[in-house]
Amino acid sequence: MSTFAAASDAAQLKSAREDIKELLKSKFCHPILVRLGWHDAGTYNKNIEEWPKRGGANGSLRFEIELKHAANAGLVDALKLIQPIKDKYSGVTYADLFQMASATAIEEAGGPKIPMKYGRVDVSVPDECPEEGRLPDAGPPKPADHLRGVFYRMGLDDKEIVALSGAHTLGRSRPERSGWGKPETKYTKNGPGAPGGQSWTAEWLKFDNSYFKDIKERKDEDLLVLPTDAALFEDPSFKVYAEKYAEDKEAFFKDYAEAHAKLSNLGAKFDPPEGIMLDGVAGEKFVAAKYSSGKVRELSETMKQKIRAEYEAVGGSPDKPLQSNYFLNIIIVIAVLALLTSLLGN
Repeated sequence: MSTFAAASDAAQLKSAREDIKELLKSKFCHPILVRLGWHDAGTYNKNIEEWPKRGGANGSLRFEIELKHAANAGLVDALKLIQPIKDKYSGVTYADLFQMASATAIEEAGGPKIPMKYGRVDVSVPDECPEEGRLPDAGPPKPADHLRGVFYRMGLDDKEIVALSGAHTLGRSRPERSGWGKPETKYTKNGPGAPGGQSWTAEWLKFDNSYFKDIKERKDEDLLVLPTDAALFEDPSFKVYAEKYAEDKEAFFKDYAEAHAKLSNLGAKFDPPEGIMLDGVAGEKFVAAKYSSGKVRELSETMKQKIRAEYEAVGGSPDKPLQSNYFLNIIIVIAVLALLTSLLGN
């Protein structure tokens, strides 16, 4: 007799999520956990079919060789934060934990609920890590072209590029890690968490649409605008979505939640194949009322008389039960007549 084991245990996933929430409350590490999940998934190449060569959300970012990629500078600190939770819940894969931490950080910062699923399989050895160079740069010569080159390779479109860029409403850029931003500003000099760096928004631990508003206005020199940020309002196609999100937070939240969930699944191999849903978030529960008019149809008097006549024709009456084979025949007749009534009624 064979047994089946999913990549992650559902009960442990739920417990791990609660521990992540406590970690966020104590360490204010929302931005770096978002980045951790993104950079594990963001290596996906849609043009490569084979797993794990295609990259994506497979837990490879836990290995030193990938952590040392230039785009991942500082993420070793995120791994150190999350490792005790991984040690506590051995039934949760790194791939799931990274994506769970990212989605939970968004939600706990006031962002939308992300329709996540779990069950991602981990790569096993460092040799399975993707090559360096698959993640976006902050200041390429042609920012819009660069963003499209990276995100189109993942199978994402212009709307998803702009929506995902909105996650920069959280966090700071530190010059010692990325080469971009000021050492500190009036918004970051006192933390919370480790002080310093330059944020994109004034309230950089609050998830909203401030990122788009601030880039559009550019009124505060203490707020960061990278070349790839500016491109969102300079490129005609990107600008349509950036303008929309600056005006409509609900539209941004809706599109962001969908894009984040899509990103978190890129390149992943799920066990079971359909994934593991927690709290029914990623899948819609069947509700019978949605597929019914709610109207109860009664048999017409004519139909009742036909049924009564059929009953009496085989010797039935209210005080004389039929033999079992007669009863079965009557049930079949009633069912057929009821079906015909329903069809004629429609």
